[in-house]
Amino acid sequence: MFVEVNGVRLFTRRVGGGGGGGGGSGPLVVVLHGGPGAHHDYLLPQYDLLANRRELFYYDQRGGGQSPVSRDTPVGWREHVADLEALRAILGIERLTICGYSWGGLLAVLYLLEHSAHVERLTLVSPASITVAYRREFEAEFARRMSAPEIQRERDDLRASGLRERDPAAYQRRAFELSVAGYFRDFHDARKLTPFRVTARTQDAVWKSLGEYDLRPQLRELASRIPLPASRVIHGTFDPIPIAGSRELAGLLRASLIELPVGHCPHVEATQEFVRALDEFLPSS
Repeated sequence: MFVEVNGVRLFTRRVGGGGGGGGGSGPLVVVLHGGPGAHHDYLLPQYDLLANRRELFYYDQRGGGQSPVSRDTPVGWREHVADLEALRAILGIERLTICGYSWGGLLAVLYLLEHSAHVERLTLVSPASITVAYRREFEAEFARRMSAPEIQRERDDLRASGLRERDPAAYQRRAFELSVAGYFRDFHDARKLTPFRVTARTQDAVWKSLGEYDLRPQLRELASRIPLPASRVIHGTFDPIPIAGSRELAGLLRASLIELPVGHCPHVEATQEFVRALDEFLPSS
């Protein structure tokens, strides 16, 4: 269903009772997708495995997926935080349990800093870095991986294959896999990731709005004032996003940290371990 918040129309999806459509039973978990500017679909079908004894609430964030906005609509980080707070009010939940993936993990942290009284529990999976310095390390590492000879060979083979003319859909699928290859420990696992697109304007606007950001001082200040919510951080030891950032984040949040021998997509690369790590931590009926 679509929900109107802050002058934009957001696509939402609510799943419960083992991954079926519609509402289910049990505590509700808000799932934040990555990007910025992507959509929730690429978390599927694996994230739905968590809907057994709880409900999952997904939404496509403004400026991505089925929640497009006009070019003059602001899509910076403050707008994303405000949308999440508006959704909380619509859901009628005083304190949210949030599961944020990649950029969604950083969005969850930003929401915590702005609305700490409304956060019950946090799970951050492969979260985007909490400082611009760590983000730049990620960009350099991702570029290095994408220039690896084995990926370059695969790209050359695809261009020379004639697949684009014979089977355009198969060509697009393979081109997508190679475009995200650098996120994986074994780039062949990219074929198991549900394809997605990123709206470049939204992505650029979010990072521009963050500027030369460093959330560590704010997190330390918050921890000095209030009891922090129960939190868990999951990060792959082969993720191009520096794991040092998640180790630091886990320390600041006083969170449990689970390190898996995967890249950026544990829901794809180690589905059973991913589900186990979240299922034992998220609230359930």
